[in-house]
Amino acid sequence: MTWTAWENVTGEGLTFTDICYSKKFHEQLGGGVARIAVNRPKQYNAFTDRTTSEMFRAVYDASHDPMIGALLLTGEGEHFGTGGDVEWEQWGLREAFLWRYPPNRLPRISRKPVIAVVKGYCIGGSHHLAYCCDFTIAADNAIFGQNGPRVSSPADGYIVQYLTRVVGAKKARELWMLCRRYSASEALEMGLVNSVVPLAKLDEEVDRWCEDLLKASPGCLEVLKASFDWEIDQLPQPGIISSNLYPDWFDSPEGKEGSKAFLEKRKPDFWALRKAEVEERKKA
Repeated sequence: MTWTAWENVTGEGLTFTDICYSKKFHEQLGGGVARIAVNRPKQYNAFTDRTTSEMFRAVYDASHDPMIGALLLTGEGEHFGTGGDVEWEQWGLREAFLWRYPPNRLPRISRKPVIAVVKGYCIGGSHHLAYCCDFTIAADNAIFGQNGPRVSSPADGYIVQYLTRVVGAKKARELWMLCRRYSASEALEMGLVNSVVPLAKLDEEVDRWCEDLLKASPGCLEVLKASFDWEIDQLPQPGIISSNLYPDWFDSPEGKEGSKAFLEKRKPDFWALRKAEVEERKKA
């Protein structure tokens, strides 16, 4: 069975700088597949608000195209992505990033099944984007992990809690709290991905999964996806818990230290800040 070549999507509102958006169609089965690839390889495909805004428009287009049966999310170049661009976030733009078009919400707003196609780094926000997709197919060079506590970026709500459904509570806490890195084979063992193949076979494996989806009733798949996604809708939105515990987190010394240390390419010293805070309280 064969596919047409990928063709870039054009039209009103579909001119992009941070992503590549394309579609191809199956010559025997008739339906097609859309692909969104973050196109910031020099930044390891880290995203900003522009990136997620463009991704939202592409997801909306694919979701409303009756001839599209599946949506692929991936990254141009060697990596899937490394989450939010810390250099961009330092300018105090986190609110727009978190609340306008949160990337991990994109798989939920798609009516079509979403496959994360992962190679290289899949870290931080890109990591929870991948596990919020309906399926995750990984190359054998993929590396998975979270970054939040390392860079003073607290996460809460469904993007944390949903991982317990994927890998179980103990492993989810390990992933989020310890910020370790995991190989593709380790990710497969814990249920974080559906399939792992050699990098050279990644596109072939993705095509095979897409063909299986296109053989099914697209309407039934939309109903099934909405049913599975309903579970996510019952979980709290990001920011609710952290804003109650630490309403001024990103203006606090600890909140600034992680990203500052990252940009300065040094290890953060969180406990020195805590110690200084204790000393100040003793003086009061």
